[in-house]
Amino acid sequence: MARYERILVPTDGSEPSETATEHAVDLAERYGATVDALFVVDETYPAVSHWDMVVEAEEATGERALDAVAEAGEAAGVAVERHLRRGVPYEVIVDAAGDYGADLIVMGTNGRTGLSRIASTGSTTERVVRLTTVPTLVVGGARAESRG
Repeated sequence: MARYERILVPTDGSEPSETATEHAVDLAERYGATVDALFVVDETYPAVSHWDMVVEAEEATGERALDAVAEAGEAAGVAVERHLRRGVPYEVIVDAAGDYGADLIVMGTNGRTGLSRIASTGSTTERVVRLTTVPTLVVGGARAESRG
């Protein structure tokens, strides 16, 4: 049986990330694990004249997203460590999993299908799954309390 001590949950504050957070916190509570909440300031944006303002806005978004994970952990009695990094999201997530000694990565997916999925160059989640050696749980769909 798998034993989880550290669970990495990358977040961007979106509903799929909130769903992933719920799963990560639930698993952490069951296994007595620590959750590593990660927000990546995406540095793949095209050059803009006000880069510092873009980064500051992204960091503020990141802090709110990390706050949400910390609050979910606190409500469940789960330890949460917050991490804000810069870079290419899928690369940073793969590196962070190794850096933090993650036993599991829990990520949300936006559930794209059909032409929108084929036309994309690959989601962050898909790239992480392909590149990491850490088991990865991909969750999709609506958050638990919004299901009917």
